[in-house]
Amino acid sequence: MYQIPEHGDCFVCGTANPKSIGLTWFLEDNNEIYAEFTFDLSHQGPPGHVHGGASAAVLDEAMGAVVWRSGLQVVAARLEVDYKKPLPLGQKIVVRARISEKQARKVFATAEILLEDGRVAVAGKGIYVPAPYLFSQSKFLAAKPTKKVGN
Repeated sequence: MYQIPEHGDCFVCGTANPKSIGLTWFLEDNNEIYAEFTFDLSHQGPPGHVHGGASAAVLDEAMGAVVWRSGLQVVAARLEVDYKKPLPLGQKIVVRARISEKQARKVFATAEILLEDGRVAVAGKGIYVPAPYLFSQSKFLAAKPTKKVGN
């Protein structure tokens, strides 16, 4: 597993953004994206639980990142979010994303946010389309994983 570079001002993972949610992404040997995180009070929607928009943003970023790591500069064209269980604040969660299919002009990805006990709290599917013209200044695509973590 390798830590992958964050990309500056990103709302979900950018260290240059003081309002970033603060996730750190890892690339696993099977090309999945992975993160562990604990949502705090700043991410609250219903009392004691994560705002649906915060969890949707995390899923979108995870799916977008896994597609980027495959070598494509993309944006979301469609995002589906399935809220299966309330996502409590203050509990460690795991986020996983993978590419499920590639077509000529579309890449399909899936992701989920897992509770500590392994149950899926929020699942997502996305369709991502190339948009390299939006990312001419981005260093994220060219950056190599920075450090090996674990085995």
